[in-house]
Amino acid sequence: MNTNDKDKAGWTRALPLVGILVAAIVGFFTLRDVLTFEALSANREMLIAYRDSHYLAAVLVFMSVYIVIVGFSLPGATVATLTGGFLFGTFPGVLFNVSAATLGAVLIFLAARWGLGERLAARMDSSGGKVKAIKQGIDENQWSMLFLIRLVPLVPFFVANLVPALVGVSLWRFAVTTFIGIIPGGLVFTSVGAGLGEVFARGETPNLSVIFEPHILLPILGLCALAALPIILKAVRGKEAL
Repeated sequence: MNTNDKDKAGWTRALPLVGILVAAIVGFFTLRDVLTFEALSANREMLIAYRDSHYLAAVLVFMSVYIVIVGFSLPGATVATLTGGFLFGTFPGVLFNVSAATLGAVLIFLAARWGLGERLAARMDSSGGKVKAIKQGIDENQWSMLFLIRLVPLVPFFVANLVPALVGVSLWRFAVTTFIGIIPGGLVFTSVGAGLGEVFARGETPNLSVIFEPHILLPILGLCALAALPIILKAVRGKEAL
């Protein structure tokens, strides 16, 4: 294969990721005023009626929309999570939310790995110096690092989907850590969604800052510390061995 053919193949492999980025940009300008809490409030009776008449179809449609929102990084993921709780309760709503978010994340991961990740990871492995050292450090602590970026509320979801693909993380590890790692936050927002009936009745908006309240944030930070513990122990043992 000559250089031109390699370049064309590279561009072809990058098309899914480029498509996601384009969809995210277009969605930001066209859907940010559509997939909102106000839209959910205005259509709540219709959604409840459809759920009551076609429960299985409602679950499938809801999860499909959620997967598309996450998979193409469209605005409205938080509203989708609230909707899952509102329509299906804390449970099984949290199961539907976490499963759909994981599948959407997998779409981004696969697009990034197919387009850039495999080649970038190979180059990092074949390079020397600090680049290779960073790659090895990530490889040695993959489980801990993956759980950590999912649990820390400040890490953007898109970034947490993209970075693992660029450093050669396996699909299995990515999917497992994503599913388990987003459960705490997903559970909080799903439970908020489950109480939206009363919020709608009072004409108020949901309190999404609840995740930063001590009785919720401290356990999540505890899980973060637990995920980071193997990394810290390895670093300490490494220093002792020097």
